[in-house]
Amino acid sequence: MPPQKQTNNLTAHVFWLLYSIARYLIFLAAFLYLIGFTGGVLVPKTINNGPTADWPLAALINGLLVILFGVQHSVMARKSFKNRMAALIAPVAERSTYVLLSGLVLGLMFWLWQPIPYTIWKVEAAWAKALLSGVFWLGWGIVLLATFLISHFELFGLKQAIDRWRNAPPSALTFRTPLLYKAVRHPLYLGFLIAFWATPHMTVGHLVFALGMSVYLYIGARFEERDLVALFGERYRRYQSEVGMIVPRLNRPQR
Repeated sequence: MPPQKQTNNLTAHVFWLLYSIARYLIFLAAFLYLIGFTGGVLVPKTINNGPTADWPLAALINGLLVILFGVQHSVMARKSFKNRMAALIAPVAERSTYVLLSGLVLGLMFWLWQPIPYTIWKVEAAWAKALLSGVFWLGWGIVLLATFLISHFELFGLKQAIDRWRNAPPSALTFRTPLLYKAVRHPLYLGFLIAFWATPHMTVGHLVFALGMSVYLYIGARFEERDLVALFGERYRRYQSEVGMIVPRLNRPQR
């Protein structure tokens, strides 16, 4: 290979690797803020504090923010959109760009979110507060574990850039059901649902967030399932018949 071409390739590899690392760190910051935002810990603005508007306007703004998040996630995850993106950016950056925009949309949500502080329920007993806090952290633990079970760094776009840096061929897609995936098909979504709903103080604003994100997660799971059936065919259809989508089945069919 001519020296000039080797230099160009090296420059491109370095650029996309740094691009992916930066995008991963941006999303990681947004993800950590999401934990503090919903749990009311260690962040300057949470789901229940900040400037308030009249509740109808606040509910409208919050609903639109949740819809924006859902549309961005669902549309950009579709194969047709990915094909269009491939004409604009290098395939190695497709996942990183998706992650970047997800982080930016989350940041916009944190910034514009309107608290609606009317109380739906508030747990006063210390033991019940501790229990709900434990369930909240359990939900986030499930989210984190689920990402590592299906390749955390590939999910967030880092592995693709590292493979290109190493000149390694892309990994072949394989169908696996490690650990949590034997109980539910989408443990990542289950973890989010647990974390969003487990709170000792449920306000109207928090309820709008939890309901909106729950609806999105179920809709997003349906779209994802369609793509997985197209990818893995009968094998995934059999998996669907045996394992619950987000909630574990009490009576699983016998093989």
